[in-house]
Formats: sequence, structure tokens, C-alpha cells
Amino acid sequence: MAIQSVNPATGEINREFEAFDKKAVIEIAKSSKVAFRDWKGLGIEGRENHLRALAKVLDKNKKEYARLMTIEMGKPIRQAIAEIEKCAVTANLYANNADKWLRDEEVSADGRRHLVTFEPLGTILCVMPWNFPFWQALRFAIPSLILGNTVILRHSNAVPMCALAIEKAFKEAGFPRDVFRTVITDHKTVESLIGSKYIDGVSVTGGLGIGSLVGKIAGKNVKKSVLELGGNDAFIVLDDADVDFAARHAVVGRMQNNGQSCIAAKRFIVVKDVAERFVEKFAEEVRKLKVGDPLDESVDIGPLANMQQVDTVASQVDDAVRKGAKVLIGGKRIGGKGAFYEPTLLTDVKKNMRVMKEEVFGPAAPIIIVKNEAEAIKVANNSDLGLGASIWTRDEERGQRVARQIEAGMVFVNAIVKSDARMPFGGIKKSGIGRELSHYGLREFANVKTINVYSASSTVDKSASE
Repeated sequence: MAIQSVNPATGEINREFEAFDKKAVIEIAKSSKVAFRDWKGLGIEGRENHLRALAKVLDKNKKEYARLMTIEMGKPIRQAIAEIEKCAVTANLYANNADKWLRDEEVSADGRRHLVTFEPLGTILCVMPWNFPFWQALRFAIPSLILGNTVILRHSNAVPMCALAIEKAFKEAGFPRDVFRTVITDHKTVESLIGSKYIDGVSVTGGLGIGSLVGKIAGKNVKKSVLELGGNDAFIVLDDADVDFAARHAVVGRMQNNGQSCIAAKRFIVVKDVAERFVEKFAEEVRKLKVGDPLDESVDIGPLANMQQVDTVASQVDDAVRKGAKVLIGGKRIGGKGAFYEPTLLTDVKKNMRVMKEEVFGPAAPIIIVKNEAEAIKVANNSDLGLGASIWTRDEERGQRVARQIEAGMVFVNAIVKSDARMPFGGIKKSGIGRELSHYGLREFANVKTINVYSASSTVDKSASE
């Protein structure tokens, strides 16, 4: 099976790769399982040193890695460099904090001593998408590795050059052989891999379809899974918001990574008292965006990852227009080579439109106007997804009060939704199960073991055993 890496800005083939067959993939998993014993035994200090070395490799090669991202999935080069820098910062953060986050916990109970310890499970498979090729792989891998697990990356077949570059970065950083491996393969082989005795857990970032499938296979084989399955994040502008401030951030929140972010603002819910000014300022800021070659550092919006993405966004926008939405800006494909779509604003949006019900993975922003705060909360929660949300208000206490009523895993007040290695990342509802990042993510693929010590001369415990 041949896998092509295609430049979405030009449609040209970067390189072709031959997929690994099932036998090769299982052998890699077997080797990773063997490597786990020594990696676990290295101790946390040794693993911390490896992460610091990885951070240096990422920083040294950031321009090379950024260019790979840009020519494989269209990310503007400035954003690509920032992505690598974020990965390096995260490696150092875990190197500096993991010992504290994994320290044994003492509990008072009926014996002499009771401990909760956090130990690695074994080899963890991560199935990752194309939109943040380095960050999404490393935000999972770094915590799992510092804990003592070994990792196998099955990246999206849209970014095979990035996938192999990540493995190479670990080798350059001096990680022992088979502690981190990349496999380029098909979905059927992934299913066999999850079911094999060499995999002890699986983490997925992707759409609901692939997440549900992988979660089902993991459950069938009684293996831990963490699922991050996208969002339809609400951007709520209350009547006391600094509207110009909110509108400037709305552009970044919606258009970052060409609109292809799980945590991008996707539903703009604006209280009517400030709606006219917000829409006017939002449109003004969107018109400033430069669309073009993503290797050009002055460009804000590059191509979508492929023509299939363009087709999907176009069909979502067309559905809204047929149902009465108005196109304020954009609304069309950009002709010529490449998978380009215009930055788009839609007004007069209703809840029955696909842009309100589905995750729009592209540079299109639907704006819905509501009467008041209560209706804004109701509309925000009217979604099967619950990843993130942001609230814009001059009253921080009000923002926190509203945040507690939003059904999401992450809510930001006066800031766009973003990932930060110091805070847990994940959603509820059909946005997924489990958490990444912070000490919560660090413990997802841990054996949370209790050790209970009693006196050798204590009396026989005749209480119920369960």
C-alpha cells in the first residue's frame, strides 16, 4: 500500500511511502514491550534528562520541522514554528515537574501505612490526526514517556514525513531504541495492534467515528483508552463585553491553523445589545487576513489540509445559505492550485444549520444573535460536543459564574481556548473521555496502585473483605 505526502498549497506530491505490513508493525510493538522493562527501570531522573535532550533537539531543528508541517498540511509557517517551540517548552515542563506530580501519596486509614503510587502500564499506542502534527503527538508522548511507558505513534497518513521526523527527533535526543517508535500503516493493522498482547493502552485524537471505533476495540480487549474527539466550541459575547477586544480575539480563535483546530471557536453566540458592533469589528479584522503561500511568513491563512476538507466546509456553508444565512465575507473556494477556501463570516444563522450542529474544520465563522445571557448559555449547551468554550465580559465574577454553567471540559474567560501543559486538556459528551496534560494527563496511563502496610502482630481482621 503506497501512502503519499501531498502539499495542499500546490497539489504536488512531496514523497511516497510504503505502508508497514502487519508483521512489521507487530514486531515493532514486541520490541517496544521489551524496551519498556529497561525504560521503566531507568528511574524518573534518567527519563527527565532524556526529555531535556529532546527539548534541545526540537529547538535546534524547529525550522526544519515547521517546514515539514507546512508542506504536508498547510499550516502557516509562523504558526508551525510556534508549535515546535511549544513542544520544547512542554518537554522541559514535564522534566521539571514530573517527579513532584508522580510522588507517592500518603493516606490515613486503619493500618500502619497506606500509599498510593503511580506506575507505568507498558506500551501505549497513540493514534493522531494531521492538524497539529507535532504538538498532538508530543502532548501525549511526553507525559507517557516520563511516567515510564514506551510509546508507538500511528500518525495520520496525511503527514508521514512529520511522523517519521518525530521518531528521528527522539533518536537524536538519545532515547533508547524502541522507547518511541512510529508506524505508518492502515486502519486494519491498527485494529490488530490494539488487540495484540503488546499494547497496554491507546490514546486517540480525531473525529467521533475513529474515536468510537478505537474505543470499542480497546474496550473489547479490556485496555485503557483516552479519546479526544473534537469540539464545537462556543464563543459567547455578553452584553458588557469589550467588543473590540473580543472581536480581535475572535479572529485568532476561529482562523488559527486555517480554522482546523479542535478547540477553535466555532459558534459565535452574541447578545443582541452588542451584536451590531461585534459583527462590524469581526468583519473588519477578518478582511485584514492575508491568504496565500503558507511558507510566506506574512501569510495568515494557508490551504486546508486537502480538497476533501474544502468540499466539506463548502457544503456546510452552502447548507447554511440555503437555509437563510447571509454571507458577510467570503463563502467561496479560491480558484487555482491548492486546497484554499476564503475566510468566511455567516450571519442570520439558525440552530438547524449544519454550521451550528457540526464541527466546522475550516475558516468559516457562524454568528448567532441571542436575547440575553440565559439564552446564550442555552444555545452554547445545545451541542453533542463539549470540548471548550470562551466567555467575554468585563465582569470576571460574572464570567466565572457563566463558565460553571457551560457544559464543556475547558472554559476560558476573556481568552480564546488553548492548550497549556500546566492545565488538563479534554472534553465531555461526545468530545471524548479522559484528560491529557498536567498531572491529570500524566496519570491517565498509570497503574494507580495502593500499598497497604499492617503490623505483623495485628489481630485477624474479621470484617468483610470487600
